[in-house]
Amino acid sequence: MATSVLIGCLTAQRPANPRPQQATVPAPKPTAGVRGQGVPEFWVRPGYRVDLVAENLGNARFMEFDDKGTLYLSRPQRGDILALRLRGNRYEVVNTFIEGYPTVHGMHFADGWLWFAQTGAIHKARDTDGDGKADEVQTVIPEGKLPKGGGHWWRPILVTDRYIYTAIGDSGNINDETDTERQKIWRFNKDGTGKTLFASGIRNTEKLRLRPGTNEVWGVDHGSDWFGRTLGERPQQFQPITDYNPPDELNHYEEGKFYGHPFITGNKLPRIEYQNRKDIVELADKTVPPAWSFGAHWAANSFTFLTKDHFPEHKGDMFVACRGSWNRVIPDGYRIERVLFDPVTGRPYGSLTIVKTLTADNRVLARPVDCVEAPDGSVLFSCDTTNRIYRISWAGERNAKGN
Repeated sequence: MATSVLIGCLTAQRPANPRPQQATVPAPKPTAGVRGQGVPEFWVRPGYRVDLVAENLGNARFMEFDDKGTLYLSRPQRGDILALRLRGNRYEVVNTFIEGYPTVHGMHFADGWLWFAQTGAIHKARDTDGDGKADEVQTVIPEGKLPKGGGHWWRPILVTDRYIYTAIGDSGNINDETDTERQKIWRFNKDGTGKTLFASGIRNTEKLRLRPGTNEVWGVDHGSDWFGRTLGERPQQFQPITDYNPPDELNHYEEGKFYGHPFITGNKLPRIEYQNRKDIVELADKTVPPAWSFGAHWAANSFTFLTKDHFPEHKGDMFVACRGSWNRVIPDGYRIERVLFDPVTGRPYGSLTIVKTLTADNRVLARPVDCVEAPDGSVLFSCDTTNRIYRISWAGERNAKGN
């Protein structure tokens, strides 16, 4: 009887129909973001979306917004700047803002004017009646005050409360132009007077901007070509050294500092062509290394700082347009790269590819030229080979970090 009671107690403690535990299977994460209608087969990072917002523009290079939401697009081969405005989901040309300025390139909206640079001059223009066409143009720095032309003829322009900054690139690849006005950043008073050397040792910096909330001048400098040529490489056939050297540089430019070109590149590495100079170690010592390095020959061309909250946890970071390599055996670059900035130190600490415009079988779908932050916080990028403008927006969860 005792045995029967014990068995009954044990049976009573056992569930009548135990259910098997259900394993929690996480939802698969997307492997790519969203491409809108008309967008080529770009690779888009999960959480982001790319849309085509303008096309048939012809030589679409640099972009700038004014304080009313008008988008300006420079076209150096056409010698003009177009004014575009948002109509629905597209930017449409409303007028030619200025024309008759060959090589017009860098732009910056400040003080109610659109400041713009040609290869050898700087001007400013404004539209006072809102029709998208400038009705007042003033030359601030006339030709003759800046070197023009050369292999790197592009001119950036940065306008601050007190000054105008521009840069003059190398006339070739790695020329020693120490004793000329090239390979330098110049600062002027806003009336064009007071020409002052600001920084030296640059190769080709096409855009300069202040890091938001600071007076720090930042820019992206292209690395030089043919790093291993003198060692016996076969150009564009067998170049294991050149393909990976030197990096493109993101620099924080400071007054009086030297950034290495043409003698030193990357992290204080001498160019082979100049390594026998008696002062090469001293030149390396005074060179400021990059704040961040990109891949070799990515042609990191231009950038925009992010100042708004459209992309979560992105404020203070940078989107960089990389036009892509022309002299690498295996193509690389061709992307929009996000550079992450530490909000405590104000320094870059990493980067992520947001959009890649090169396919897995190395077909080039676009060559990004410039990035600009739109009034809503999304980012536009231009392409001068497809003559289009694309928009990058956030498509992920609002509480995600976007990494």
